Amino acid sequence: MTLDLFGEEIQSPTSDATGSARSARSARSARSAPSAEPDSRECVKPSSENAALVAIYADESCLGNGREGSNPGGAGGLIELVDAAGGQLVRWDYWISEPATTNNRMALRSVIEAFGELSRMNRPFRVVFTSDSKYIVEGMTLWVPDWRARDWRRKSGPIKNLALWKEAEAVTSQFERKWKWVRGHDGQPQNEYADHLATRAAADQSNSGGIIPSAFDDWMAARRTGRNGFRETAPFPEPLTFKPSP
Repeated sequence: MTLDLFGEEIQSPTSDATGSARSARSARSARSAPSAEPDSRECVKPSSENAALVAIYADESCLGNGREGSNPGGAGGLIELVDAAGGQLVRWDYWISEPATTNNRMALRSVIEAFGELSRMNRPFRVVFTSDSKYIVEGMTLWVPDWRARDWRRKSGPIKNLALWKEAEAVTSQFERKWKWVRGHDGQPQNEYADHLATRAAADQSNSGGIIPSAFDDWMAARRTGRNGFRETAPFPEPLTFKPSP
């Protein structure tokens, strides 16, 4: 059984509906110089007053990135949502892996996997996506709009990971979203946890198979017993002040 962010079962399409579902996904996909220190960037999307706000903290890992040979990698993320019925903060995890990859590929996959899970729920969401990757934050806010305007070309040569950039643009464009950068390995708990999920996935080549209930609280409790220098958990974004990135 697969659950969505609200703990409800996601129904698998019947054989008769499978073709329609695939066609709908295909239709959605078809529509679809860096700054020194970005903090958050915004992308315009028509607002939806009833859209739930979701916070995603994602990270990536590639063991031996840049070395010759096959370097295993992983990506993982923590998804946070306030349950409208009970007002409680609920958390979900996801992670994926590849046997031979790069850090940048896995950064893009951290985006694609997270937003792909949201798309499967057929609900409107507003999303704050936090990453320590300037490749992602600047790429999604600065580079992609320019590449798209140039029919996915750039003056300096071919776009690396073009297929993944196109997939990321298509799956994220369905939502209002805000891209936020955070310094990596700086004690921000949700970011550190996403790093934990990504590096573990890279090491053991595992996949969560979708979103699963998060182990963040247990992970944090174990680390509070040591001198790890972690800061306080980042608060959930304020829905009334959410502004999608321009």
